[in-house]
Amino acid sequence: MEIKQIDDKKNGAFVAVDGDKRAGEMAYVWAGADKIIIDHTEVDEAYGGQGVGKNLLIQLVDWARKDNVKVIPLCPFAKAQFEKDPEIRDVLS
Repeated sequence: MEIKQIDDKKNGAFVAVDGDKRAGEMAYVWAGADKIIIDHTEVDEAYGGQGVGKNLLIQLVDWARKDNVKVIPLCPFAKAQFEKDPEIRDVLS
C-alpha cells in the first residue's frame, strides 16, 4: 500500500492507495501559512481494522515535523489518536 500526499495550499490529503483502489484518506485544510486542520478521515470498508487510518496519521505527522507545520485535529478519529499517543503530540497547535 502506498500513501501519497495531495496539496494545493488550500486543501490537502494523505491518500492510501492499494493498486488502483483508494483504501483511505485523511483530509486537511490550511489555516494560515504553517497550520493545518485535519477535518476528515475515511477508510474503505474493505480495509477496516488494518491500520490504514493510523498509517495515514503517521505519514501526516512525519510531514508536519519535517515541514514545521502545526496540526489541529478536528476529525474525531485523528483527535482520538492524538489523545492515545503522547509521542505524536509535538505537532499539535
